Amino acid sequence: MNDILDPQLMHPRDQIALIISRIYKRGMTTTSGGNISVIDENGDIWVTPSAIDKGSLRPSDIVCVKRDGTIQGRHKPSSEFPFHKAIYEIRSDVKAIIHAHPPALVSFSIVHEIPDTNIISQAKYICGPIGYASYELPGSQVLGERIAAEFKKGFKAIIMENHGTVLGGSDLVDAFQRFETLEFCARTILFGKTIGDPKYLTDEQIEDFEAQIPGLLPEMKTVSHPSDEREKRTEICRIVHRACDQGLMISTYGTVSVRWHDNDFLITPTNVPRWDLQIGDVVQIRGGLREPGKIPSRATWLHQEIYRRNPGINSIILTQSPYLMAFGVTRSLLDVRTIPESWIFLQDIPSLPFGSHFIGSKNIPELLSFNTPAILIQNDSVLITGDKLLQTFDRLEVAEFSAKSLVLAKPIGNLVPINDQQVEELRKVFLKK
Repeated sequence: MNDILDPQLMHPRDQIALIISRIYKRGMTTTSGGNISVIDENGDIWVTPSAIDKGSLRPSDIVCVKRDGTIQGRHKPSSEFPFHKAIYEIRSDVKAIIHAHPPALVSFSIVHEIPDTNIISQAKYICGPIGYASYELPGSQVLGERIAAEFKKGFKAIIMENHGTVLGGSDLVDAFQRFETLEFCARTILFGKTIGDPKYLTDEQIEDFEAQIPGLLPEMKTVSHPSDEREKRTEICRIVHRACDQGLMISTYGTVSVRWHDNDFLITPTNVPRWDLQIGDVVQIRGGLREPGKIPSRATWLHQEIYRRNPGINSIILTQSPYLMAFGVTRSLLDVRTIPESWIFLQDIPSLPFGSHFIGSKNIPELLSFNTPAILIQNDSVLITGDKLLQTFDRLEVAEFSAKSLVLAKPIGNLVPINDQQVEELRKVFLKK
């Protein structure tokens, strides 16, 4: 596992190098495309350089444009620097800006549309309302003025006509979360349209989701961290970081837990970006009490009930991945009977209505079993269970790969599953307890 530092405590040049690396590795910008900036407490703007490989950008490559306009660094600042500067001049609350050309958001910019963030549960509040800037010459002063005018209206996320997107934030982590979540919404909508008709949540449903803030478990008076507990913390962090690297989890959504002893378990916290999860962030739940000073995921109650009702389940991943969510937002059947190996790993995956994961609902804990290790929650998430955490993660990968294959197959023909007799043969050979 890579050492994870808090980006908010890093120097601006280190923050920028880290975030541009994540964006590039996830296929959300190209070698030459996109730019990032941060304005510091002195009014100096740190920005990615012009014409330098985004795939190997180092902190020493970042350029500083001083408040008086002088430039420090080995390279020229990005050609799009003027609109960064214009935004900072009119929005004192914006301290970081990301501009990039992620494929799904560019697709929306080409057809002159704005993605509806009501497609998934958390996006409306993370992204906020989306602005739209009409086309102007890249790098021009007029383009900067157009974008700045949209920010002046209060937007923090802008679709640039036939170009890409610009997002601002209170810091670079905030801007990246908004950027990643908006691109995820766009991908989910596009993949969903391949297989069906995406359905959107109402504002009332999203408000109900946001209101699902459980009462905090009481704190333990004392806490200990024996070696087996610390081992599980490390395992959780490795899987979360791996899921982020592979596009199976985004900054703003995802919960992982592992049973420790009996019904005691370890779980990821709330309000910590998943990319930046550290071992000390993981929360211990023991005897119905939480580790002092930490706020566990608000899905803790659900994990607690699953472990209590299902002694054979020892790990849980609740996440959003784009191809699985394509089925979740269209309410289409995710028929893994089309791929024998997938059915062996996952069996049939029920799709439950949005709200089934709300506090007090018994549907999910009662539905999960040896024969039902995975559930799709419409417009929200996929929930995968297993024995060892690596097995659970493997099931998640298989589920997402299967969903991707089905989405890609749809334009070339009907999806043809294996028949009931063939499924029964798989059950007899591979699913003996």
